Amino acid sequence: MSAGGLSRWRTMSRALRHPNFRLFFMGQGISLIGTWMQMIATSWLVYRLTNSAYWLGMSSFASRIPSVVLTPLAGVLVDRFNRQRIVIAAQVLAAVQAAILAALCLTHTVQVWHVIALGALLGVANAFDVPARQSFIVHLVEDRDDLSNAIALNSSMFNSARLIGPAVAGALTAAFGEGICFLLNALSYIAVIWALLAMKLPPQESKGNAGVPVLQGLAEGCRYAWSMQPIRILIGLIALASLMGTPYMVLLPKYAKEFLHSGPKGFGWLMGASGVGALCGAIYLAGRQSVVGLERLIPRATVAFSLGLIGLSFSRSFGLSWLLMVVTGGSMMVQMASCNTMLQAIVDDDKRGRVMSLYALSFMGTAPLGGLMAGQLGDRFGVPHTILFGGVVTLCVALVFLSQMTAFSAKVRPMFVNKGILRDTIAEEQSGG
Repeated sequence: MSAGGLSRWRTMSRALRHPNFRLFFMGQGISLIGTWMQMIATSWLVYRLTNSAYWLGMSSFASRIPSVVLTPLAGVLVDRFNRQRIVIAAQVLAAVQAAILAALCLTHTVQVWHVIALGALLGVANAFDVPARQSFIVHLVEDRDDLSNAIALNSSMFNSARLIGPAVAGALTAAFGEGICFLLNALSYIAVIWALLAMKLPPQESKGNAGVPVLQGLAEGCRYAWSMQPIRILIGLIALASLMGTPYMVLLPKYAKEFLHSGPKGFGWLMGASGVGALCGAIYLAGRQSVVGLERLIPRATVAFSLGLIGLSFSRSFGLSWLLMVVTGGSMMVQMASCNTMLQAIVDDDKRGRVMSLYALSFMGTAPLGGLMAGQLGDRFGVPHTILFGGVVTLCVALVFLSQMTAFSAKVRPMFVNKGILRDTIAEEQSGG
């Protein structure tokens, strides 16, 4: 490897020099492959049992609606209790859910109501896991300058799994049925639970909201997020894009079968294409030196995401749809990971759990509503028209953000300075962000 290539690799992987983050990266990387396998198998199982876009939407709704109720409360608890233990408990619950679903499928007794009920159980686990894990990452790197790289590497790990998991799930589902995917996912949690238990972390400092009633702590976190205009805008953008844009994923099984004339393998390849794009986006973000310039990148990524959806609604070619899925996957990941990085950079640590719970709610809480809406619209107006509608609305949101980008940047830059993270500014600006 050339000196330049070696230097770039060190920049892209600098968070891995922290032992706790290395453990997290390896354990979570294995587990996430199983998670994506289960997601694909669940969608295909529901469609096989019902042959209905409505039930695809209902399945997505049931698995994510617990987030609407529980994630904000979970954020209060994350700021109050040991984040490592909360993540471990959530992973154990998710493993149990996968094992039960595997047993039902392998014994050929599974019914659609089983999938709905167990999806809701997984939603409970995720409601606590996501804000706890997002807040936990900051404690895995001793040098705060490596935080943005850790978040980008975490995204690259997630999307590498997104690339591998769907393709494997499609092949295994076609050959052996959905049950084997659920079983392998249950076993994959062993890796991440072991990694979490093996970490050596300093004792957590006492939390600022200890002793405060939960609802009062929640209200305090909401007031803090609402009073900070950049936080309010970032969370609102993710919520709107998630509500109108991401539900296209719910309709992919029906789209793959009826419009691309493909089975579970084709569905898996489409999901894998989204992972290819997302991985490329994550690698690009990992190579960035700082958070400076992300405020310009976020609306541009949202525009690319919406244009990918609009193109997908008109495509009837598998090859073209695969390429468009690369675009949508990459741009969606860049948008969400960039918003995540900016929030982590500007939020106060004693409110991190609550703000990250609102960030999680912005996509986990709105996506089930969007999925339910997409399922109903898909059955009534057709899948292509539903995807087109979501893409057009998301494009309008992105254009509004673009029109306000200068004012938004003026608000964010002083916050970077106050946090002491405005470094390499001139280099970032000259490289075009």
